[in-house]
Amino acid sequence: MGSKTLRLALTRVEAAASLGISVDSFERFVQPEIRLIRRGRLRLVPVAELERWLDSNAARVLEEVS
Repeated sequence: MGSKTLRLALTRVEAAASLGISVDSFERFVQPEIRLIRRGRLRLVPVAELERWLDSNAARVLEEVS
């Protein structure tokens, strides 16, 4: 069995796909609310930031339903 590498950061395309949304939607709705790692033209999205964003936004939806 090979060992799996745990990804700590994703490209914007990968981050959008992991959320099930388009890159345009990611850049419009998610990216402004998270921290990115910038190296030249490369932009990486820390998985922890996606998790934080999901937790934060899930709470808002639950509050609206209540």
